[in-house]
Amino acid sequence: MSEAKVIFTLDGDNLTIQCSNMDKMRDICQKYATKVNKNIDSLVFLYGGNQINFNLSFNEQASSLDRNNNIMRVLVYENDNNRLICPKCGEKIKLKIEELDNIIISYNEIKDTINGIKLSIDNMIKASSNDLTNIQLKNINKMLNIINEDIKQNNKKLNNLLTEQKNIINNTNNKLDIIDNIIDNSYDNYNIKLKEPLHKLNYHTSSIYCSTVLKDGRFVTGSGDNSIIIYNNKTFKPDLTIKEHSNSVYNVIQLSSGDLASCSYDKTIKIYNINGNEYKVLQTLTYHTSSVYKIIELRNKKLVSCSDDKSIIFYFKDNNEYIKDYSISTNGANGPIIQTKDNEICYHEYNNNSVICFFDLIERKIINKINNISVTNNIYDSMLMISNDLLLITGENKISILNVNSHSLIRTIDVSGSSYIYAAIMLNKNMILTADENKRIIQWKIEGDNLQLISKKENAHDSYIYTLSKIGNGLILSGSYDKFVKIW
Repeated sequence: MSEAKVIFTLDGDNLTIQCSNMDKMRDICQKYATKVNKNIDSLVFLYGGNQINFNLSFNEQASSLDRNNNIMRVLVYENDNNRLICPKCGEKIKLKIEELDNIIISYNEIKDTINGIKLSIDNMIKASSNDLTNIQLKNINKMLNIINEDIKQNNKKLNNLLTEQKNIINNTNNKLDIIDNIIDNSYDNYNIKLKEPLHKLNYHTSSIYCSTVLKDGRFVTGSGDNSIIIYNNKTFKPDLTIKEHSNSVYNVIQLSSGDLASCSYDKTIKIYNINGNEYKVLQTLTYHTSSVYKIIELRNKKLVSCSDDKSIIFYFKDNNEYIKDYSISTNGANGPIIQTKDNEICYHEYNNNSVICFFDLIERKIINKINNISVTNNIYDSMLMISNDLLLITGENKISILNVNSHSLIRTIDVSGSSYIYAAIMLNKNMILTADENKRIIQWKIEGDNLQLISKKENAHDSYIYTLSKIGNGLILSGSYDKFVKIW
């Protein structure tokens, strides 16, 4: 039986979901919803800049469901959050936030009133101190001390309340990260072994080192030919070629602003504005004194870069320009870097032995190190969060899995036949792909804190495979030392 086609159309404040098979529509929504809460009857996901609420009540009387035409209409809600949230939990959070806002407003009003009373009493004391007895003065001072103590206690309660609400929101968001890909379930039955390349793109003249996907669906590659190419995701031909670096492009990412950032062997980081098939260089950062290998954007929108000059630099944005905030010295931070928590990053420090460092962004110091992790001495290792608690690191013949809460190595997985494992991406919440020096793409199933090998694609390229990206619609991009980009 052919698979039902699902159509999503945004019209004003309504999203219309049309499917040739009602059971299929129901399954799409409920398959993911029941993993969060068996009693859930609605779900939200992000569509463009909007959140879209799915009503999952599939009874005959469901007002949001037109059973004759297999159409479900849902409301659109404005939200800056880029993750899915369950409306039931989200509504609770919303109420908690509103309650918190009211408490803060009330508290500030009470605080202003108390400060007014204090000022009046202070003025009264100054004006009438000669007429007051020592006992009266003591009583007034005692009352002022009680007021001050009340203010301190209220401040403490307010801070505790703020922390509590923040934890509730973070915990809810963390738990609901598992439904990040509710619409794009096209990778659920993916098997790399059965795939043949749909497209072989040969627009670069040197090795393909990095790749990413833009918010508009187009995909991007960076190369040893000093160029960045943005491809049309329908024709698979270049829309735009950027050649602003004077040496190899090692990493390219899209920032939350929509701008593009790249780093290079030429020691620079460049920021671009991309407008359709045109671009403009907004800024060139020249703080590093050697090759810049990796850049990431933190959740607070700050930029971080690591370099062969044995430093990691942190940048903040001011008046639309990135400015160096501070830097830290390392014993060789030329490998991957990743944010593991709101206030923490992890990076690979390679010297004579391999060390994984956990760095506190608030205290600005290393809080833990794990020695002798199997990583390489090159820039191509990958770090990948495979759950809220587990970090995967690729290396020489091995994959390491770490717990980011206890900062401990959980297990090391031997990968036979691989020299260096260069790339790793999540297919969905249960599957990952890795690519290696031996020209293979390997598919793994995540089983708790372990991996099970599912399938392999031997000789996927003619040489080392440096990068993988998931480009949507059930397609995977791979880029290689052989100068080819392949779409699987």
